[in-house]
Amino acid sequence: MTKAEKIAFTISTLQELYPEIPVPLDHKDPYTLLIAVLMSAQSTDVRVNKITPLLFARADNPYDMIKLSVEEIREIIKPVGLSPMKAKGIHGLSHILIDKHNGEVPKELEYLEELPAVGHKTASVVISQAFGIPAFPVDTHIHRLLYRWGFTNGKNVVQTEKDAKRLFPREIWNDLHLQIIWYGREYSPARGWDMEKDVITKTIGRKTVLNDYYKKKKARF
Repeated sequence: MTKAEKIAFTISTLQELYPEIPVPLDHKDPYTLLIAVLMSAQSTDVRVNKITPLLFARADNPYDMIKLSVEEIREIIKPVGLSPMKAKGIHGLSHILIDKHNGEVPKELEYLEELPAVGHKTASVVISQAFGIPAFPVDTHIHRLLYRWGFTNGKNVVQTEKDAKRLFPREIWNDLHLQIIWYGREYSPARGWDMEKDVITKTIGRKTVLNDYYKKKKARF
């Protein structure tokens, strides 16, 4: 298969598996999405979705959020981990949104990246999922799968994002990054990986990845 054929196969397979794409984090507007994505760093979406309703019952907008102390926010979000840093970030960015952006979440990547505790990935998720602006946020699933599929050298997430944007059509980035995440979770996880269920890697995977997988499998039996 040529590179173009591999890309076409990947897109069509993901489209077939995920014609409707659920957004992993529960939210109702750009602000609640921003907070949920910030909280998801080094945590799971399932855990975040259990905690955000408790936080948003107290404050689901920056004006109410700054009425809470950093300590109060930290107590609520403690189960998601890294709560001191995240609580400080949530409180700080809520102040900045009020002071600089009339309480609204900006649509521009550079303004989002200026907010405390908001990195490039978080900002990219917000512009793509809240505003429909094409972006390709790279999480661990995307980084792992694009390497397994031979679409990037896997050196770092910056390179993976560049390669993804170069290879895939801009108009499908927002859907595609979510489809890859769901596929990674369901068919091509880091642990407990069963190649028989992973049709994309099995069909187009990087030779060294396939060889390594079968070598390890053979060693187990």
